[in-house]
Amino acid sequence: MPERLEDRRRRTVPERSYVPPGWPEQVRPPGAPDWEATAVAFLLDCCPADYRAYPVLRRHPVVLARFAGEYVASQVQANANGLSQVRVDLAEHVEVEVIQAATEAWAEQGARLMRTRREVGLVEEALRGGVFVSKL
Repeated sequence: MPERLEDRRRRTVPERSYVPPGWPEQVRPPGAPDWEATAVAFLLDCCPADYRAYPVLRRHPVVLARFAGEYVASQVQANANGLSQVRVDLAEHVEVEVIQAATEAWAEQGARLMRTRREVGLVEEALRGGVFVSKL
């Protein structure tokens, strides 16, 4: 008896796809219905708004992922530069408590950007065909 298309789909798309730690919550697991659409929405949110105007980025998720990866990496670098200079740049202009608060804000932003860089990297890997496997 020939195999039905529905049965083949069930076999090729796992019921529950594994995603590694750091996978963005708003992106469905690879192989899930419309997962690439959720990946594109996430990646566009990681980029400057004017990236939405480029049809090539909207039509080719792997290209968008590469753009997003470079953009977020540049933000990580800019954050590190800002954090390294904040005390020197502001010492003559604001109180020590303000510098401390600014330093904490830079550090929090840096942690957020590092998470985003990991998320974008994982999505890009999946868009390039990478398969994630749980390691016990």
